[in-house]
Amino acid sequence: MTQDNTTAGLGTVFARLWAASTLSALGSGLATVAAPLFVASRTDDPLVVAAASAVAWLPWLLFALPGGVLVDRMDRRRLMIIIDLVRVVALAVLATAIMSGRAGVVLLYVVLFVVNTGEIVFRSASQAMLPTVVPRHRLERANGWLGGGTTLMNGMLAGPLGGFLFALSAGSPFLVNAVTYALSAVLVALIGGDFRAAATDSRVRSTRSMRAEIVEGLRWLAHQRLLRTMAVLIGLLNVTLTAALAVLVLLAAERLRLGSVGYGLLFTCMAVGGVLGALLGDRLIAWISPTWTIRVGLLIEAGLHLALAASRSTIVVGIALFAFGMHSALWNIVANSLRQRLTPPTLQGRVASTTLFVAAGGNCVGALLGGLLAARFGITAPYWVGLVVAIGVSLATWRVFDRATVARAYADPPLVEQRPTPVP
Repeated sequence: MTQDNTTAGLGTVFARLWAASTLSALGSGLATVAAPLFVASRTDDPLVVAAASAVAWLPWLLFALPGGVLVDRMDRRRLMIIIDLVRVVALAVLATAIMSGRAGVVLLYVVLFVVNTGEIVFRSASQAMLPTVVPRHRLERANGWLGGGTTLMNGMLAGPLGGFLFALSAGSPFLVNAVTYALSAVLVALIGGDFRAAATDSRVRSTRSMRAEIVEGLRWLAHQRLLRTMAVLIGLLNVTLTAALAVLVLLAAERLRLGSVGYGLLFTCMAVGGVLGALLGDRLIAWISPTWTIRVGLLIEAGLHLALAASRSTIVVGIALFAFGMHSALWNIVANSLRQRLTPPTLQGRVASTTLFVAAGGNCVGALLGGLLAARFGITAPYWVGLVVAIGVSLATWRVFDRATVARAYADPPLVEQRPTPVP
């Protein structure tokens, strides 16, 4: 593959993949901010507000594992294009209905379900493509650029822009989201080449059931102690994190006295940290080691919950979200790079989707839990529970991520791959 100076020297093909991912992330971020604002404009019931997050994450539980099989069976590039086009139609319908005054909470839930069903397969496909687009030793930098672009658009720009657009017209954030998905499909279409798994393996898999392939991916991950622990850890922490974020719009209004734009700026604080972590990620991880990247991140996660539970200061909460954003970027670089390094090419889609399935399970449960805890015990209850869980998880998994174990994972020789030849 010919490399150039495009996108930090990662190549033209990666640049197109990065541009598509980054652009669609802007639209997704607008919808992420606008959805709870739309629901909150219809009701102040914490459980109903939190249900929007639960509905958004439910497809990950239902379709993540079958989606991974599709990614390993089909051309990953074409699959991403199809998904983007379906999401364009769904969001256009929602935006039109809102602007005409005919949309309700139920329609929003349905569209969120459709859009996030597509996101499952889209994300698994893009992660499975990455090891075939960049050399193995550049995975940290590539993951950092992908994460940084997503964070920049999804949080830093989409937060205040989503709040501003919603204040102008409730349907406009969703309409812009549809446009970004359409442009993303065009950019992915410009990536030439065949991005299927090995052809011989594909012929064998075509005679096997989807269930058998799902079990194969689950079994492989279950025997990888490091990756298995990371997946379960993320799932547990996502329960409390999503519980916290699901009612953040209410916390911002009641305790921090923020409006829709101020609420969006909270996401911007998190995004600034995320972008900084993504841009410096490969160097920071090499300096402090992957082991301490993970361990320090666990402490920052606990600190975020403490700040949200105890403080009424917008500045303190903003700083905590900034630190969490940086931790999240570094964590994702380490987790994704390790998984891509250690997973065979023909299992990339299924292992990625299995990891996303576990994480999404935590998100879905957490979204409902946040609403229930806030409704029953007060708006700060989800954050106190999150603090306790974060401390417990840190103590239970601290020794798993010792230097020797993680160093062996990084020292493993590259897996034998059959790389498709992309056309720049």
